[in-house]
Amino acid sequence: MPTRRDFLKWSGLAASASVFSAALPRNASAQSNYISKRPPLAKRKFVSEAVERQLASVKAAIGDPKLAWMFENCYPNTLDTTVELGTLDGKPDTFVITGDIDAMWLRDSSAQVVPYIPLAKNDPKLQRLFHGLIQRHARCIRIDPYANAFMPDPHAPPLVWARHDVTDMKPGVGERKWEIDSLCYPIRLAHGYWQATGDTAPYDDDWRAAMHLVLKTFREQQRKYDHGPYHFQRTSDVPTETQMLGGYGNPTRPNGMIHSMFRPSDDACVYPLFVPANLFAVLSLRRLAQMSRAIHHDDAFAADCEALASEVEQAVNRDARMRDADGREFWAYEIDGIGNQLFMDDANIPSLLGLPYLGCCDRNDPLYQNTRNRVWSAHNPYFFHGRAADGIGGPHEGLRMIWPMSIMMYAQTSSDPAQIRQCLKWLRDTDAGSGFMHETFDQDNPTHFTRSWFAWANSLFGELIVDVQHQHPDLLRPGALR
Repeated sequence: MPTRRDFLKWSGLAASASVFSAALPRNASAQSNYISKRPPLAKRKFVSEAVERQLASVKAAIGDPKLAWMFENCYPNTLDTTVELGTLDGKPDTFVITGDIDAMWLRDSSAQVVPYIPLAKNDPKLQRLFHGLIQRHARCIRIDPYANAFMPDPHAPPLVWARHDVTDMKPGVGERKWEIDSLCYPIRLAHGYWQATGDTAPYDDDWRAAMHLVLKTFREQQRKYDHGPYHFQRTSDVPTETQMLGGYGNPTRPNGMIHSMFRPSDDACVYPLFVPANLFAVLSLRRLAQMSRAIHHDDAFAADCEALASEVEQAVNRDARMRDADGREFWAYEIDGIGNQLFMDDANIPSLLGLPYLGCCDRNDPLYQNTRNRVWSAHNPYFFHGRAADGIGGPHEGLRMIWPMSIMMYAQTSSDPAQIRQCLKWLRDTDAGSGFMHETFDQDNPTHFTRSWFAWANSLFGELIVDVQHQHPDLLRPGALR
């Protein structure tokens, strides 16, 4: 049976060639004069004048030619290659694929467009894009709040590797792996867009119905009385593709936290009480309450959201902390409520490393700092120290494979210019000459990589460069990255 990994292996080169009109060079030295890898203007999926102005302004401030070239390729990549605009049921509709998979992940599609939110207030085209995506997310959640990925056609069959999954599959669902963050990311997008623009048009009765489903699903997955309705099994030779015990996962003792069967990597949780996603849910529920009060004047629903947020927060703070030999506290990655705790970190966000990036805590918080130091060390079994770079990976692509996203998160959560400079150098020097970010690369040999077209990583890199230009412009000046 084909798997997602097989699909990416078979389709990666063909997809990247069709999008970028040429095979990607494997050696940076082959690039003598950094020619743009963007599609020709006529073949771009979406063009925003505000984004183009931002691109030109930031690129002009980058003194390193290769870094400037990579920023030009990566920052608009989501708009250039993954966006489809249309109308559905008389309302704006936006569908955003991940890149080399023709399906939309609620998480990825939200994260891919975050860098453009600050530009939307003065760009009506971007406003329509966000309006359509917020509405599409609401539609998807109403189809199935337990699904992580959806097809362009609401009546289409699942992705090829998901067609024999043992779960309650519904038409239009691409894959049905229950991940808490799949419901948090659409709230993050909706809240961020509202805060940036003041536009309330997307938040109609259909959106409100979807948000009520979010709250209902989170409560179901507290599993206070039974397993709840969700189960998932898949025939696979990769253990992280399925769940044990009839598809309900390892046993837990309900403690008020929300159960998650899968991580944002789409890999199965070991212990179902996944800490980073629960902290993300606390933040998301409070943002949803804020929107409910301000936009819909629905104090009752807002109070329900806040009550659940407080309950989850109390449980995480009580049960999900660990101590090192010197008594310093740090966050666990997963727990079971019985007393078992797992420490590690995965590169996908929400992660322990990425908590301040999402807004779940302050980056100077001592608990976070202790956790950050620990995940960026040999205490984390998925931290890799190589000749090409240091970074975090995960079970999804295996040992030695660093995710550039983890390097971006290390930079985004740092106030130390030396750390940020090192991250920029690693990112610049591990693209294998492609001018784009990849899903992963080998710690010693960046020409061995996965996914040449991974739009989330490209967007995140663009966002990082914009932030560095605002906060640490000296790091982008000529000679700064030698």
